[in-house]
Amino acid sequence: MTSQVLLKADALHKAYGPTPALAGASIEIAAGELVAVMGPSGSGKSTLLHCLAGIVRPDQGGIDYCGEELTGCGDARLSALRRSEFGFLFQFAQLVPELSCLENVALPLRLGGRRRRAAEADAAEWLERLEVADLARKRPGEISGGQAQRVGVARALVTRPRVVFADEPTGALDSLSSERVMNLFARAARDTSAAVVLVTHDVRVAAYADREVVVRDGRTRDLAAAI
Repeated sequence: MTSQVLLKADALHKAYGPTPALAGASIEIAAGELVAVMGPSGSGKSTLLHCLAGIVRPDQGGIDYCGEELTGCGDARLSALRRSEFGFLFQFAQLVPELSCLENVALPLRLGGRRRRAAEADAAEWLERLEVADLARKRPGEISGGQAQRVGVARALVTRPRVVFADEPTGALDSLSSERVMNLFARAARDTSAAVVLVTHDVRVAAYADREVVVRDGRTRDLAAAI
């Protein structure tokens, strides 16, 4: 790996009661790299993503982000990272139903202290970039699943995060919508030099990645580059 390592997890263990989810998982993510994390259901891949994002604390092991040990960080610091340096994209866009698409995309900026007009100007640019500018004033209940996911991509990238965590972002979409979302998502992430940790079951989605990591029984294994 020639680029700078941005995020590194070493020998992570995590159990939920008697059930182990991670059993020594390790991974490195380079700046600007798109990594697909694959594996069967229950293998621990979503738990790995949540640990990397500071949402779940591992029972053992270390997570280094730009020289900072995340497992020792307090909740306030982790929340600040998730607001400013991490972006998130989920299987369902999880847009706020009471807000317009424009307001949903602007929301992370507003939470970070940006004034409304400036936040919505940036949000409008991202909706244009994701080819859903015409949906700006619509609410999530008025648009399709594929459109909602593109709005979700805009929201994930509007703060220009250094790392985007995407958990099955096309899992609820048909094949055509999935391809459209992934084309736009991968291109936009690369344009902003964001690293992407992408959990997926779909080999067609994984084909957009620079590298694949397989999780099985809570352990990780690197595969050759998919493309």
